[in-house]
Amino acid sequence: MTSLPLASLVTLLVVLLMFVTGLNVAKARGRYGIRAPAVTGHDMFERAYRIQMNTLENAAMMLPALWLYAGLIDDRGAGAMGVIWLVARVWYAFAYQKNPSSRGGGFTVALLANLGLWLGAAWGLLRLVLN
Repeated sequence: MTSLPLASLVTLLVVLLMFVTGLNVAKARGRYGIRAPAVTGHDMFERAYRIQMNTLENAAMMLPALWLYAGLIDDRGAGAMGVIWLVARVWYAFAYQKNPSSRGGGFTVALLANLGLWLGAAWGLLRLVLN
């Protein structure tokens, strides 16, 4: 079995981020009186909810690319881009909660990290197929 400790660590941290955003939504439900299954109501609840959903949507794209990159190219590079993605998503979450129009920086950096992972994974797969 090949050891990929950095991709593993990043994956655990991404799961932790998803857990924390879920807790934030639960807290916002209680604070603003938004009963499930409602997903609209108070503006601050809706921000927390969108942060959670956007994080889940992005993680679903990033995690496969992270593992493909780690396995086909390099665990260190995957880990570094994964950490950049994580930091950018936390930046995004704080910015979005404070003022949704300020979320662009975190979104852009996370998008670029995700793109780097995807392109690296695609390159690694292409090399494997051509050899």
